[in-house]
Amino acid sequence: MNFEQARFNMIEQQIRPWDVLDQKVLDVIGQTPRELFVPETYRNLAYADLEIPLGHGEFMMPPRVEGRMLQTLEISPEDICLEVGTGSGFVTSCMAKLGAHVDSVEIHDDFRRAALKRLEQAGVLNVTLQQGDAANGWTAQREHYDVIAVTGSLPEYRACFEQQLNTGGRLFVVVGDAPVMEALRVTRLGPNEFVREKLFETCLKPLCGTERKPTFTF
Repeated sequence: MNFEQARFNMIEQQIRPWDVLDQKVLDVIGQTPRELFVPETYRNLAYADLEIPLGHGEFMMPPRVEGRMLQTLEISPEDICLEVGTGSGFVTSCMAKLGAHVDSVEIHDDFRRAALKRLEQAGVLNVTLQQGDAANGWTAQREHYDVIAVTGSLPEYRACFEQQLNTGGRLFVVVGDAPVMEALRVTRLGPNEFVREKLFETCLKPLCGTERKPTFTF
């Protein structure tokens, strides 16, 4: 398979039409070998417009959603980033290339170990990967971040993540229940001042441990 051509087609046919026009983001995605970050069984589907299974019932986000998320976060070279949900390590790699450092937390340790190998293979070293449950925030490395990306959905908005933003910091999170959820960008303007913007509708698997418990009616 011609991965270089597939990567070009993915950008031009999936990501750019989804209003991802930031050239820095397009360049980073174009320079990142997505096939390296998918399970070998699905390597030929690395650039398809779908959610690729990773195991444990988890999936990679579709490329167009990854692109919109990276563009929304407006990551600068000096930014310290937190990623909640490492997954395959693809988004981790892109964030690390755009920013100064990425702390990434993954609840499944086999995912963390596999992602670390892929990132090392890709030469991405400005990352710290830890195993843990960050569904209620993550302060093991540092208290505050310039950028926070939550890569699984939440049934309801949680203020714990916005409280970890530096002033001027940006949070991306998807909130709601299937089949329709809302992608949000939150910007911290001051100690108690936040701007919360609705971006687009999508549907992502819930962040592990945050799934809404089923209700029973009698």
